[in-house]
Amino acid sequence: MYDIRWIRENADAFDRGLQRRGLEKLSSSLLALDDRRRAAISKSQAAQERRNALSKEIGKAMGQKDLALAEKLKAEVASLKEHGPALEAEEKAAVETLSEQLAAIPNMPFDDVPDGADEHGNVVLEGHTHGQQPEKTGGRLFGFNQIKEHYELGEALGQMDFETAAKLSGSRFVVLDRQLARLNRAIGQFMLDIHVEEHGYTEVNPPLMVRDEAMFGTAQLPKFRDDQFRAGEDHWLIPTAEVPLTNLVRESILSEEELPRRYTALTPCFRSEAGSAGRDTRGMLRQHQFEKVELVSITAPDKSREEHERMLACAETVLKKLDLHYRVMTLCTGDMGFASQKTYDIEVWLPGQKTYREISSCSVCGDFQARRMNARYKTKDGKGPFFVHTLNGSGTAVGRALIAVMENYQNADGSITVPDALVPYMRGVTRIEKA
Repeated sequence: MYDIRWIRENADAFDRGLQRRGLEKLSSSLLALDDRRRAAISKSQAAQERRNALSKEIGKAMGQKDLALAEKLKAEVASLKEHGPALEAEEKAAVETLSEQLAAIPNMPFDDVPDGADEHGNVVLEGHTHGQQPEKTGGRLFGFNQIKEHYELGEALGQMDFETAAKLSGSRFVVLDRQLARLNRAIGQFMLDIHVEEHGYTEVNPPLMVRDEAMFGTAQLPKFRDDQFRAGEDHWLIPTAEVPLTNLVRESILSEEELPRRYTALTPCFRSEAGSAGRDTRGMLRQHQFEKVELVSITAPDKSREEHERMLACAETVLKKLDLHYRVMTLCTGDMGFASQKTYDIEVWLPGQKTYREISSCSVCGDFQARRMNARYKTKDGKGPFFVHTLNGSGTAVGRALIAVMENYQNADGSITVPDALVPYMRGVTRIEKA
């Protein structure tokens, strides 16, 4: 969401940012809409001012017993009243049209974000990798040739059931049971404990259904309506805990001393996966329902870039403790999210697929979401209120972490070794085998 005054004062910079996003220049059309809005407001205000002035003149005419003049002035007032609703409607339409246009424009990328049209323009972030790709044979884990994908392992273990899930709910759902269900739960609890106990995030158990205003605040609405699941007439199922966690500060004025606020939650998440037909149809990579540990930070503007690096480090810690090979990518302008100014993706290596897959995405949004939520703060010396900055990231996606653990810790007999960090959460179980 943008301040139209900023666009008017920085039209060239605004258009350059849009062009980096692969969009057409919009400043001229937006400013024309703003001119219409201003003109409509001016006409409405002028009419109201004229009515106020006429009221005084009528009183004066009546006091002077000039009934003819009074009647003439009353007729003009009646005419203004008659045209008043049309002027109000014109003003309302102009305001709504401009607001709708502004709400559909993505955030401006930082100058250091690489330019690119899609994922092929993403750039490896130097110094942010861990471990090495396990070799097909003779590597850290594998002394055998048949490296399997997670769904092959899970189905062979008899603990990952897509067929029954389809009977219950359709495609893109899964039933986990026994030790795989426990491992999934262990991964989520392990991540949550790290972020609360080591990284200082406040654990939150938020609602899983939110109203339109909350989805608009974090920019899922209106542009990405088709990607969401509607829950009745008044609510949406959350696509990620980013929505309720970020909206905890909506319509608030915080003090600078309260910042930063750091929240984390382990929740189910729900996405319709609109537009992904035919992609990742096998296995758990792209599900309608999944679990994720979310990280959200609310900061002062001068701290948000620093907080972004901190959030990335927090997410990386999880994969380091699980000893999973990963790399970090800086997303290019054509691949980063709608609300983001800069995004880091952590991509974990999946030896079954022989490729990297995103397991965490950490974004700094500046005041983009704060403007939509009207979330502000006052400085220590009482200045403001100013808009806060918001950040969000995965710390990490539980289902994809389960996939990574299964594929990287698989054994020749199809069993899965439990990573050392997860053994306490598994009550001492060190290997998952077919029951």
